[in-house]
Amino acid sequence: MPESTPRGGDTDPDPGLSRLNALTAEDLRTELEQCLDIERWVKALAAEAPFADRETLLARADAHARAITGEEVAGALARHPRIGEKAKGKGTEANWSRGEQSAFASGSDDATARVQRVFAFGQEEYEDRFGQIYLVCASGRGPRDLLADLVERLYNDRDTELAVVGDELRKIAGLRLVKLLESV
Repeated sequence: MPESTPRGGDTDPDPGLSRLNALTAEDLRTELEQCLDIERWVKALAAEAPFADRETLLARADAHARAITGEEVAGALARHPRIGEKAKGKGTEANWSRGEQSAFASGSDDATARVQRVFAFGQEEYEDRFGQIYLVCASGRGPRDLLADLVERLYNDRDTELAVVGDELRKIAGLRLVKLLESV
């Protein structure tokens, strides 16, 4: 999980953590669902609140996310758009998704456009092979990098790919949890 430090100059050493710790159990679960829509993860993490510090929260979130099962992957994928498609909606989660994919969408030269078209074809191959969308922690990654990752993952068997997707969901959850803490 990514690390984050409290903002300097605030009277509260970590206003984001204080905000999360002050939420009702139901509101906390709703906030956590935006990071990772796996009921077991949300319930387990919410049950550990309040958190003493940010590092503890991130470590516990990471530990719970490392146990993502293949069955949990399918439900979590339902909330993620395909790489290259705009996230629907105007909520926090949709905004995060658009930002996470911004490096893929950037670049308007012909070479980038060709890579994006090949990537779209590769996504169709992936979906035919695995019966689910290709999911990757795309934050800061451009089209060429994602295409290389996609092609490499096409060689995985189903069980290996489910484990890879679970790990990608864990990475996304960590990034989003930091965003949640920073959104004070």
